[in-house]
Amino acid sequence: MPCFRMSLAVALLCSGASTHAATPLAGSALPPLDAATVLLVVAPHPDDETLCCAGAIQRVLQAGGRVSIVWLTSGDGSPLGSWVIEHSLLADPAKMRAYGRQRMAEARAATDRLGVAPTGQLFLGYPDGGLRALLTQYRGRAYRSGFTGVAAVPYTDALFPQRPYTGADLERDFATVIRRVQPTLILAPSPLDSHPDHHAAGLLAMAAARGRAPGIVRYWIVHGGEGWPTPRGLVPGVPLTAPPLGAPLDLAVFALSVPEEDRKLAALREYRTQLRVMEPFLLAFVRTTELFATRAGVTPPDTP
Repeated sequence: MPCFRMSLAVALLCSGASTHAATPLAGSALPPLDAATVLLVVAPHPDDETLCCAGAIQRVLQAGGRVSIVWLTSGDGSPLGSWVIEHSLLADPAKMRAYGRQRMAEARAATDRLGVAPTGQLFLGYPDGGLRALLTQYRGRAYRSGFTGVAAVPYTDALFPQRPYTGADLERDFATVIRRVQPTLILAPSPLDSHPDHHAAGLLAMAAARGRAPGIVRYWIVHGGEGWPTPRGLVPGVPLTAPPLGAPLDLAVFALSVPEEDRKLAALREYRTQLRVMEPFLLAFVRTTELFATRAGVTPPDTP
C-alpha cells in the first residue's frame, strides 16, 4: 500500500522497526504527577488498562489528578470469547454482542476498584480484531465484524451508538475524546505491540500527539513477544521484565507500592471472563513495576 494521501495513523502502518534485546532504564518513567495531571489511558480492549497502567492510574488519582480511560473496542471479537460462550470458534453474533456488554461491565467494575469515576469510563465500541483494517482498507467504507455480525457500534451506552465501523469515524471519535478530556498525559500501546488492535491504537495515539506538547504520550506493551511476560502467573515481589519486542523503546521503570500492586490484582480479578481462558498471562502483569517509554518505536513519516 503506497504511503501517500492518507492520515498519519494510516501512513505509520507503512513504517517498520528492528527488534533486539531490551533493558528497562533507570530514572523516571512518567513526568511528575500532581493535581494538575489529566491522564488518558488508551485501551484497545477491556483489561488492557489494568494490565499496563493500574499503578499509574492510582498514582495520578492519589495526587489529586483526573483519569479517563477510552476503550476502543468492547472485546467482542475474540476467538477466546467465542470459546467462553459456546466452546466454539463461531459463536452466535447476538451472544457475542452480549459478551461485549459483559466485558464492558467488567471494565467498569475493574476501574471502579482503581478509583476511576464513571464519567472517566469511555467506550467507543469499535470492532474487536478490526482496528488495523479500519485504518487501512476500511477508512471510507463500513467494516462488518465476523463475530458480532454488525457494521456499526451496537452498544447504547457507548459514546457514539450506531457509529459506522469506518477508519474515518474511528479517527474522528478518538479526536473528539482528546478534545473532551484535554489530557496532559496519554498512556497508549506502542505500535510495536504484536496485537493488530494494539498496533493500530498506538498509531492513533501518535497521530493525536502530533502538534501537542513534547512527551505527552508514554507507550507500553502487552503483547511483547512469545513467552513474555515471564514468569507466568502471580509471583509477588517480582518486577516486570522488558519485552523482546520493546528493544527499540527507551523503556523506564515505574515502581508500584504494595497497596498499589494489591489494588491492581483486585481490579484484574474483575475480569472473570478473561481469567477463565488466560489467567497465567494476565496475572503475570501484577508486578512491582510497570514499564513506559517516551518513544513509540517507529518513526512517524512526513505526510502531505
